[in-house]
Amino acid sequence: MSELFSPFKIKDIVFKNRIGMSPMCQYSSVDGVATDWHMVHLGSRAVGGVGLIMAECTAVSREGRISQGCAGLWDQKHAAGLKPIVDFLHKYDAVAGIQISHSGRKGSAATALNGGNHLNADDPDGWGTVGPTSDAFDPDGTRLWKAPRALSIQEIQEIQQQFVNSAKLACDAGYDLLEVHCAHGYLLHSFLTPLVNKRNDAYGGDLANQARFLLETVEKVREVWPENRALSVRLSVHDFVEEGLNLEDSTQIGLWLKDSGVDILDCSGGGAVPAARGAIGNRTAEQPDMAGELRSSTGLPVMAVGAITDPQQAEDLVAASKADIVLLGREMMRDPHWAHNAAKTLGVDTRHILAEQYGFFVG
Repeated sequence: MSELFSPFKIKDIVFKNRIGMSPMCQYSSVDGVATDWHMVHLGSRAVGGVGLIMAECTAVSREGRISQGCAGLWDQKHAAGLKPIVDFLHKYDAVAGIQISHSGRKGSAATALNGGNHLNADDPDGWGTVGPTSDAFDPDGTRLWKAPRALSIQEIQEIQQQFVNSAKLACDAGYDLLEVHCAHGYLLHSFLTPLVNKRNDAYGGDLANQARFLLETVEKVREVWPENRALSVRLSVHDFVEEGLNLEDSTQIGLWLKDSGVDILDCSGGGAVPAARGAIGNRTAEQPDMAGELRSSTGLPVMAVGAITDPQQAEDLVAASKADIVLLGREMMRDPHWAHNAAKTLGVDTRHILAEQYGFFVG
């Protein structure tokens, strides 16, 4: 029997298999509101048999977006736009997940489709950015990275409340799994990593203080997120830069998150500083093994991501207890029916992998 196609359960949430689509920015929202593109993008993977479908990085405020084209969840109009998509995913037995985030000092950018450069103060489409300090992401780079404003403690608490509001809206939209984004150099990760956080107040200094923003946010979100639904945190479990976060740090953070009510960790890496760009390209394939180590050291289930493309590779990760769910990004873009094709490769009965409208003919 295939481990990849075995069911998995967190509280009342049942995943029909261990295959997930990773959250991937689409730059196709209008004032944060989902469009027809999102129904097709997410819905086609449900038709293709994926067990967990994660909506893209979704901002908790207008200023928390990476770009003007990014998804948002700060108003009831956003939940209303997402609910039909969630209902469609449920119709085909997919678990619907959403990742909520604040971009921090990496926000106010043109979309990646338009070059990704930061928008200057004179650009009507731009906005001021924030971070743990006033240091820009890459002040010496060829791209313009504007200097953020260092957040006050009161502003930190206001952003935490934005995460809470977004969690409530995600609940209204019917999501089964909520993920707090603390990776890739965005706001929560920028506070967590010593590469960026140079504060000397209660939110900076040792690891416990650096983790305070994240842990307080998660605890406040857990209070409003239904107990019977799954709560996840995406971590950059290794910064891939000397003096950055490493697996030992992430183990401690994972244990704190476990105590705060997190049900599963989504294990990614890098993104905090420009130096991590080259390193992550060389170390992406290591990330699933790191997920396995974090699973062993914390006792929490994990989602593994990073250069997972081959069905046997995915099968082996689950069979070896390195991952409870494998997440595919670009490979899922290449093949929305990856789950069906993986079943064929692994010798699993394919009849009911695809939606019945397809499976009847090609299953």
